[in-house]
Amino acid sequence: MSIETKEKNTLSQRAGLRQRMMAQELLCGTFIKTPAHEIVEVLSMAGLDFLCLDAEHAPFDRARLDACLAVARALDMPTLVRVASGAREELLKVLDAGATGIVVPHVDSVQKAREIAQWARFGHGGRGYAGSTRWAGFTSRKMPDLLQQSQSETIVIAQIEEPEGVEVCEQIASVNGIDGLFVGPADLAVCLGVTDLNDPKVLDAMERVGRAVQGNECSCMTFTPDTGNVNALRSIGVNMFFISSEHGFMLSGAKNAMVHMREQK
Repeated sequence: MSIETKEKNTLSQRAGLRQRMMAQELLCGTFIKTPAHEIVEVLSMAGLDFLCLDAEHAPFDRARLDACLAVARALDMPTLVRVASGAREELLKVLDAGATGIVVPHVDSVQKAREIAQWARFGHGGRGYAGSTRWAGFTSRKMPDLLQQSQSETIVIAQIEEPEGVEVCEQIASVNGIDGLFVGPADLAVCLGVTDLNDPKVLDAMERVGRAVQGNECSCMTFTPDTGNVNALRSIGVNMFFISSEHGFMLSGAKNAMVHMREQK
């Protein structure tokens, strides 16, 4: 098999995540909070549909983000990045480094949604073009192929985590280039003045976001610490789950091991 054929096959596998999102398949991934490529390597063996590097709430600098994305791309592991902000330069650097897509926090207006959708893809006023990046194959591929790759592979997810975002979630879901709405229950709870993620105010907001994606080429997703409430979330339209993180998995595994050890006494 030629290098060119291998690259085309790899591209089609990575692009598969966006296609599965558009079909609203049940998808499961997790956040990575530790800026270490070994974590990417280990979790790629877990059968997850995707990973998400959390560059908003974890200490990812550009070099470690780059290393993690290099390993993810080499392993053909679809990997998103939750960026620190929706600034244009933030989106460019992670996409050039090889991210399958971006999760943008605090999208509370239609204008913000339109901006990130435009900046993440090529076109007039959009993503700056460079054929020398990892995402572009380090000058090994031609512009028409790369433009098509961007259309089929790149994923743009808007986080809805303020009441203002909920109020316009239907319009955000219909923005061309927005592939998913990530409803953030914790930030919503804080904004709504409650501390229970199962408070009716939070659940009503989540259900509205779930309804908003229906009829649009868009997925609804959220964070959940475990799989206990997956069926309930699916019933309100969520099809893509960010379950816990490697921190959560490590802590849970260690605690369970200690419980079992103490039972041996």
